Amino acid sequence: MIGLILLIIGLQNDTITTSSHDLDEVVIVSHKEGGKRSIKGQVATIDEHLQELNHVELVRRGSYAWEPTVNNMQTERLSTTIDGMKIFYACTDKMDPVTSYVESGNLQSISLNSGLNGNPQATGNIGGALDLKLRKVGFGADAFRLSTQVGYETNGHVQVYGADASHSSQRLYVNGGAFFRRADNYKAGGHQEVNFSKFQKVNAFVNGGYRVAANDAIEGTFIYDRASDVGYPALNMDVSKAEAFITSLAYKHLFEDSKLESWETKGYYNHITHVMDDTTRPNVEIHMDMPGESWTAGVYSLLTGTYGRHQAQLNLDGYYNRLFADMTMYPGGAAPMYMVTWPDVGTMNVGAALSDDISLSDVSSLHLSGKLSWQHQRLNNEEGYKALGVFFPGMKQTYHQTTGRIAANYQLSIVNSKLSIGAGWGSRAPTVTEAYGYYLNNTFDQYDYIGNPRLKNESAIEVNGSYQLSTLRSQLSVGLDANAFFFSNYIIGQFEDRLSAMTVGAEGVKVYGNIDHATIANVSLSAEWRPVKGLRWNAKGTYSLGRDNEGDNLPLIAPFIYQTRLSYATGPLSVQTEVKGHTRQVKYGGKYGEMETSEWAIVNLSVSYQLSIGHYPLSVRTGVENLFDRYYATYADWCHIPQKGRNIYMNLSFDL
Repeated sequence: MIGLILLIIGLQNDTITTSSHDLDEVVIVSHKEGGKRSIKGQVATIDEHLQELNHVELVRRGSYAWEPTVNNMQTERLSTTIDGMKIFYACTDKMDPVTSYVESGNLQSISLNSGLNGNPQATGNIGGALDLKLRKVGFGADAFRLSTQVGYETNGHVQVYGADASHSSQRLYVNGGAFFRRADNYKAGGHQEVNFSKFQKVNAFVNGGYRVAANDAIEGTFIYDRASDVGYPALNMDVSKAEAFITSLAYKHLFEDSKLESWETKGYYNHITHVMDDTTRPNVEIHMDMPGESWTAGVYSLLTGTYGRHQAQLNLDGYYNRLFADMTMYPGGAAPMYMVTWPDVGTMNVGAALSDDISLSDVSSLHLSGKLSWQHQRLNNEEGYKALGVFFPGMKQTYHQTTGRIAANYQLSIVNSKLSIGAGWGSRAPTVTEAYGYYLNNTFDQYDYIGNPRLKNESAIEVNGSYQLSTLRSQLSVGLDANAFFFSNYIIGQFEDRLSAMTVGAEGVKVYGNIDHATIANVSLSAEWRPVKGLRWNAKGTYSLGRDNEGDNLPLIAPFIYQTRLSYATGPLSVQTEVKGHTRQVKYGGKYGEMETSEWAIVNLSVSYQLSIGHYPLSVRTGVENLFDRYYATYADWCHIPQKGRNIYMNLSFDL
């Protein structure tokens, strides 16, 4: 695909490193030079960094914890890992995607594999795979380094404070820090306040490594993340607490004078607690509490080597995850009502992945990858198991699934052009929500959803291609990128008129089911022009479509999206203006409760300046988002909650 990138973690030749592998795109979050990054720098949220990646859009239910989509596919069809670690959200309404449990302060980069060409630890990644790389100072870096960041945004009075420090030697390194964010309710265009959109969050982390021998090292990670008082204007409930403990311990070995390069084995554990309630909402007919928990323990072992024209990776991994969620309703004057919504589902998954980058010639290469996984699930909560059994008599308490993927990609580079074509097949098992969820209310279409333990595995065939052409001096380049996914047994909620809704105001009940086939396709055209030194213009437009087996539009498929930027940099000064928007969403999924979205366009301005105080660098960034205070909502804004109106921001970053 466009932008073959080698990502190498390590600062000097004698640093313990992890091997590179084929990626579609990387966005740089932290201090590392070069690469694509958010114009707000390290103070930007993870969501703002994700917006810089091609193929990625974000579903927004409030101003916090947006859900990434890749190739117009949501969490169910993606793999999201943190340094290769499997983590599963604990909210039945997907208020807490995996990306919400880290901060810019503890990330080095975010890597993307589009489609079925996933990273070694990815499972079920039909749409794509995201891996959030943690920032580790490494061995032999600066003996001591201290960084501080502070930021402020006028819309919502957003405050950001961060600090991190590191120590490094040839034998030992440690880096850690803390980040704090706080925001009040923001205002949409026209100064209209959006209630229940505030939040606050604290994140603390420590990474460390010890070199036990010249080519052997032990590395450990600990992350604590807690968000509180989080409002979700698109939903019926807010979040009083979203808390995560994330830990890992890894052993790395580098080989010398061998066809093998490196071997990394990592064990990890994480626990997530997510508590929803509606105590802050006015005029609540029936008060509800909806807590959820997720526990995951896992291990992976990654071996890399080079033989002739081959660079290969073998990965063995396994994890065990438990998901439990329940609901207690408190009708006035009556006894509380209790219901299990995730019946304490334990999932054990083991898999083996193999990839090979083959250099066919000086101008062509072939990338092959595949993975096979086996999964065992058990419903541990007897009450939840029996409740679901009312709708599915004879259902079992344990289930087994086998999933896999295989992909191939050919690349040819001649003079100033690059061609890439690829294809693949992959399958995924139903998620816990799709298979075992019990009366989960969806505010998108106002239906209660029930899982279906008899679902078949979903599968898809992917075809993709890209072409990039540039002039001899790379002053002008244009690129075309396209992919299409042809699904079998596509999983989606289906109307069930025989059942009555449980949630007050719900229109009915849907039960997850398989449909014979569905199609999702995306095509994008991009261009970049550098007429003179320091001046750069780039533009991109993307068109997508999604259809079910009856030819009806699938929900949350992007309309035509466009973006253009003009930037100028001279010395320490950089100035940028941006226009982005999308056309009217005429091919919306009305059958699935989606409503039409109007067209919109906004203008953003930004300025950054690099200076020094003594020998210490200071970065100043300021800008205006939505310059003309446009009132708008995107196709991916849940229930069409409006985006922010005019927002002026400023942030400072200082290194010592």
